[in-house]
Amino acid sequence: MTLGVHCHDDFGLAVANSLAAVEGGATHFHGTVNGLGERAGNASLEEMVVALKLLYEVETSVRLEQLQQVSQVVSRTTGIVVQVNKAIVGANAFAHESGIHTHAILRDPHTYESIDPALVGASRRIVTGKHTGSAGLTKSLKEMGFEPTTEQFDAIFAKVKDLGDSGQHISDTELYAIAEEVTGNRVEAPLVLEEFIVTTGNKITPTASVKLRRNGSTVLEAATGDGPVDACIKALNKAIHDQSVHLDVYNVEAITGGTDARVNVEVNLRQGEYVVSSRSTNEDIVLASVDAYLKGVNVFSGMTKRGKK
Repeated sequence: MTLGVHCHDDFGLAVANSLAAVEGGATHFHGTVNGLGERAGNASLEEMVVALKLLYEVETSVRLEQLQQVSQVVSRTTGIVVQVNKAIVGANAFAHESGIHTHAILRDPHTYESIDPALVGASRRIVTGKHTGSAGLTKSLKEMGFEPTTEQFDAIFAKVKDLGDSGQHISDTELYAIAEEVTGNRVEAPLVLEEFIVTTGNKITPTASVKLRRNGSTVLEAATGDGPVDACIKALNKAIHDQSVHLDVYNVEAITGGTDARVNVEVNLRQGEYVVSSRSTNEDIVLASVDAYLKGVNVFSGMTKRGKK
């Protein structure tokens, strides 16, 4: 007899109950990407398959290294944002800020990571903020190609703490700018936006054209997309002429009220094993998105020029 289990997460126990069913002899379980489903959702597919492998030594046919990417595709397609602290695929699942955490994780990842980020197609991130310690900040600066003196490091650390204490989250691109300012080790940004035009409407396919200055030369490109932001990012990718950069996370939040509200756009960009967070604020959501994206790509370029990639 074949037994299967179909659990909903009304009490937050869908994964636990599904695992109990497997222990009891079930050979099939129903799971959904990101735990989507009726009411509180169904058992999270990604949590189930990782738990089966690491806790029960049960292999499935699911390609675990694709879990992060699949989660992002489903999120973008459904328009349902994955909570940042969600297990396995949340933006903060493998992020560390606290000085104690980062110091330990850099010595031995097993101290705070029960799951290897690479197993599920993710990367470890050291986050800069009010709880940042010297070990984490040193690693972040080194990855960006900076080797500050003791005095310069203390100045960068002080700026980071001041911003963190004021309640601000510090993106990688902001840390990069602080480090350039303090050390004087500046690399000219290879990508500068000169202009862009977006066309959209209820019966018009969103279309964007961008004009970039790329390493001193002017580049013009255009693309269509599912919306004005999507069209702009696709046009930018064509103009940048580098398909190795991938948009992992895109979040937008209105920080003032009214039709002229200022919006804060935050993105996580990935290039190989490296992840860079970037953000920008503007009344124009498209302009904020383009600015955040370009700043992140320019950081990758700066890292390459400093020989850190």
